[in-house]
Amino acid sequence: MKQLEKELKILRQNIIEMMLLVSNQLEKACEAFDTGNKELAMEVVANERRINAYELKLDADCENILALHNPVAADLRFVMAGYNIISTLERIADNADGIARYVVEMNGAIPPKAKEAIRFEEMKCTALIMLDDAIDAFEEESPAKAHGIPGKDLLLNDINIQSANAMVLLLKEYPQDVKNLLFLFSTIKKLERIGDLTKNIAEEVIFFIEAKVVKHLAHNAG
Repeated sequence: MKQLEKELKILRQNIIEMMLLVSNQLEKACEAFDTGNKELAMEVVANERRINAYELKLDADCENILALHNPVAADLRFVMAGYNIISTLERIADNADGIARYVVEMNGAIPPKAKEAIRFEEMKCTALIMLDDAIDAFEEESPAKAHGIPGKDLLLNDINIQSANAMVLLLKEYPQDVKNLLFLFSTIKKLERIGDLTKNIAEEVIFFIEAKVVKHLAHNAG
């Protein structure tokens, strides 16, 4: 096996490891928010440094491969896509960290009716499924799975759009819980953003496998 092939294989394995770590961060952040578990939230916050270290290391690995081996064609596309995916994963982790920090600041529990009204459970589950699908698409090099991701993002967009009206009613119904309700509203926004970032990963998977630059995948979801 040539040196370039070895380094690309290691890069691929490390990106998958970072993907799984970020997915775990998001899952724990959502669980912490759903249950009000501050200890779990603090675990997410503490792990953010590890994500940042991954990003710096893998960025350097990509840059070294480009500088030392001058890859072309599919290898070049993989490194370029990998570089963008690494950055996107770090941004997803930042949003998970933000959700966890809300939990740390929360006063008591969010009324279950409020979470139901704003469709938190649907939002959470869909965002987690999308990220899992993106990881599978990358690991299996499956453009078909990548193409399926934007359709799920439509649900996140719908919940996000409706959340403002739902929040107006909730603030009137629960005036004593304004701070927590605003954290809930902000978490919906972060999950919607995570959906957008996950779509970006799907675009990169399609780019390095099919050599196609695909933007605004939602238009192709049908």
